[in-house]
Amino acid sequence: MTTSPGLLLLLLLLLVQPREGATSQEAVVCVGTACYSAHWGKLSADEAQLHCDKKGGNLATLKSEEEARHVQGTLAQLLQPGAPLAERMGRFWIGLQRDKGKCLDSDLPLKGFRWVDGVEDTPYTNWHKEAKNSCISKRCVSLLLDLSTPALASRLSKWAEGPCGSSRSPGNSVEGFVCKFSFKGMCRPLALGGPGQVTYTTPFQATSSTLQAVPFGSMAHVACGDRDESQQPYFLCKEKAPNVFEWNSSGPLCISPKLGCDFNNGGCEQDCFEGGDGSFRCGCRPGYRLLDDLVSCASRNPCSSSPCRGGATCVPVQLGKDFRCHCPPGYQLDLTGRDCVDVDECQDAPCTQECVNTPGSFRCECWVGYEPGGPGEGACQDVDECAPGRSPCAQGCTNTIGSFSCSCEDGYILAGEEGTQCLDLDECEGQGARRCGGLCLNTEGSFRCGCLPGWELAPDGVSCTGGPTSPAPSAGTPQVQDTGDGEGEHVSSATASSPTGDPEGTSETTWVVPTTGRSSLPRHVRTSLAPPEMLVPSGTRSVWSPVGPLATPGQRESTGDDFTAKHSDSGTDGQKLLLFYILGTVVAILLLLALALGLLVYRKRRAKREEKEKPKNAADSYAWVPERAESRAAENPYSPTPGTDC
Repeated sequence: MTTSPGLLLLLLLLLVQPREGATSQEAVVCVGTACYSAHWGKLSADEAQLHCDKKGGNLATLKSEEEARHVQGTLAQLLQPGAPLAERMGRFWIGLQRDKGKCLDSDLPLKGFRWVDGVEDTPYTNWHKEAKNSCISKRCVSLLLDLSTPALASRLSKWAEGPCGSSRSPGNSVEGFVCKFSFKGMCRPLALGGPGQVTYTTPFQATSSTLQAVPFGSMAHVACGDRDESQQPYFLCKEKAPNVFEWNSSGPLCISPKLGCDFNNGGCEQDCFEGGDGSFRCGCRPGYRLLDDLVSCASRNPCSSSPCRGGATCVPVQLGKDFRCHCPPGYQLDLTGRDCVDVDECQDAPCTQECVNTPGSFRCECWVGYEPGGPGEGACQDVDECAPGRSPCAQGCTNTIGSFSCSCEDGYILAGEEGTQCLDLDECEGQGARRCGGLCLNTEGSFRCGCLPGWELAPDGVSCTGGPTSPAPSAGTPQVQDTGDGEGEHVSSATASSPTGDPEGTSETTWVVPTTGRSSLPRHVRTSLAPPEMLVPSGTRSVWSPVGPLATPGQRESTGDDFTAKHSDSGTDGQKLLLFYILGTVVAILLLLALALGLLVYRKRRAKREEKEKPKNAADSYAWVPERAESRAAENPYSPTPGTDC
């Protein structure tokens, strides 16, 4: 059983019909090595991808502005003048998606989306608004197209992301999708030398008569106006040589001896030469040669059309029939062999520390704490942070490889957020007060020891020793002694036990207390009292140690704010500490009196409040009349007189 060619063609058309939900309306644009087809159809993003995949392509990618313009031109063909328009915005799926579980990445141009062909990130974007940070569902991207006006290639559609839809609910405003098909190369459109029409059928089953480039493997059906349908030939776009694609026919098609070169220039690309018998042939201008199809012309210098891009240099090869692109240093050819892309030199780790890739080159940088060894050198050397004028430390600085460390002198501790400052250590605080046998005075970076009046600092500069006693006046009231500087000293006498075995058991010591308007013991000085058994006055004077434990007996004299317990040779010493004790006792008594007075006032107020709050009875509103003695009734004149008979 044989099958007619017409029946086979009908079966083929039925097999390639779009699936339910799609429409046969489409527009095709071919340029470079790719074709783009725009389709009407309310499909989900997955269904649209399946439709493109069955025909050998994917949902369209827009990796550059140039590619975005090709897609926009395809959509412009879909909305040709005369097509029905609608007052609404339509969405057309493209091949940019983000899988479930993948979150938004605002630092990347594609925000975490990736193209369906596997490319994760490209520099070109045209977002309508910021994508939502949703990780719980798959998200897909579509082009926003104003359906009320024909799409213009100069006005690129914005990208909108949203749910990918389903078979039952493809998504709001979804009107169609755009596919992309890639090929090895393209053939030129067939030229007609007479009346007729060419219909191209692409490998992805699209038909068109207006292709500016025909993809490899396409069929061309030529219908000449003056010929029978049975005589209408078919042509195939083939690869005749590497990267050379031509039709399997030569010469102008549908030529007419009557029209000659007058119709469409005889189908010739450049020159048309007529013969005397109504025939004609095609020719080319100087610098060009006629190709094997006997219609097209090509430059004898293949680089005349500037086929190389991105800074690449075109070099003719194979006797001027082909060319090759060469890239400058730091660049390499891309997959097309005609464009240059940057080489990432940092992948080979040319630097000792940090490598930064730059367009066409790279540069080396040093880590923190290092600096370049010199001009043109890639090595890094350590920075001496402790060099004069550079040290960040307040006191000691020690340089290390790539860094530094700070230290403090004795009597200081490290402080500050970065540990570069030094803070004075208070040696007299807490347990440190036990350093001295008597009193302890903190100084900047050190401390000093001193003794109470009547004691002197030992040669070790720390402990206190008792001195010889001397007779003193008897105890009495405080006196004022002239010091010769216009200010007096209050002299008070006190009685203390004799540490030298006085037969009376007592001796009198006079303390001299300065009254110069400032305390002889600064407020910030921390003092440590010696044990009670050491607090015995002597006849010698004792002073603060100027250097703490390093003091010597020859350094006992102190000046400025050093506290000095003076012992008067005349036997009248002032005891300032005794005055402090007396003042403290008076203050304590006053506090007790104030407390007692406050308690008394409180109790009186409380008694008055209780009296006011005492409940009343009805009798409280009446006043009682004072009692009076009962008077005897007036004598009855008729009463019998005593001693008489009635």
